[in-house]
Amino acid sequence: MAVAPTDQASELRALMASRPAAKRQAAVKVARKAVIPAVLPSARPLSRQHARVVAIASGKGGVGKTNIAVNLALCLARRGRRVVLIDADLGTANIDVVMNVRPQFDLSHVVCGEQTIDKVVVTIGPGLQLIAGASGLSSVADLSPFDRRALIAELGRLESQADTMLLDCGAGISQNVLAFTQSADELLVVTTPEPTALTDAYALVKVLSRAPRTPPMGLIVNQSKTVREGRVVADRIASVAARFLGVSLSLAGQIPRDRHVAMAVQERVPFVVSYPRCPASTCMAALATRVDESTADTAPRSGFFRRVFRFF
Repeated sequence: MAVAPTDQASELRALMASRPAAKRQAAVKVARKAVIPAVLPSARPLSRQHARVVAIASGKGGVGKTNIAVNLALCLARRGRRVVLIDADLGTANIDVVMNVRPQFDLSHVVCGEQTIDKVVVTIGPGLQLIAGASGLSSVADLSPFDRRALIAELGRLESQADTMLLDCGAGISQNVLAFTQSADELLVVTTPEPTALTDAYALVKVLSRAPRTPPMGLIVNQSKTVREGRVVADRIASVAARFLGVSLSLAGQIPRDRHVAMAVQERVPFVVSYPRCPASTCMAALATRVDESTADTAPRSGFFRRVFRFF
């Protein structure tokens, strides 16, 4: 069931009703806006038959991966792109929580043949659609060849209806994560400057470097205290990956530590919507520009879901 932007606005107004007057007025002002900001007229038009697939993953949980996926999707839609955001975390799917929507169906209903893809897709706003937690993909292994082909054809419709598909993958190096990341056209690895996050991010890159196919990878450093810290973190991982794995790992972007991000999470409104001028939103817009330009300059491969389901 699609959730209209007006429904989200009503929920936001109710959520903020108990706040002080000044904050409540600010929240209502945000709620009256569209969920997606005005489309930028300067975005370059795309002409392609298949969407470019960008996977977002992390070595460990708690590094802000889902929040980045949601806000990146919003920024890309603001640039005039047709974006499909897929919650590919089979264990702890929570994009619906971050975006404050309540989908009736998810991708597992398509896998089981209970719903068509049109019934599962939730339209968030102009240019942005969401598919909630795909908790049933493992059952693909039990499908007959005929049913599998029918499922792939059904899901393949998404590839022709979008410019970009963003996958919010799970954390770690499970089979599910590797299936989505290896099948994508590009992978963005999210980490923070914390040593454990860096170690786990490197572990993910290491496993993927040994796979039959490794997509181009970029690094997103989240919660960096300064721009210099973000660059130092990225350079450290990139140099080790190049030396020991032979992998090129560039800095795709960094999101600074910003109190507005935590405030937006509590309000269940993406920070690029609730605080569009905060430092995190500015950096997210820069990341979206980089992703958008890379997708425009390279041709995507067709048959993404066919590639994914080979792992199940």
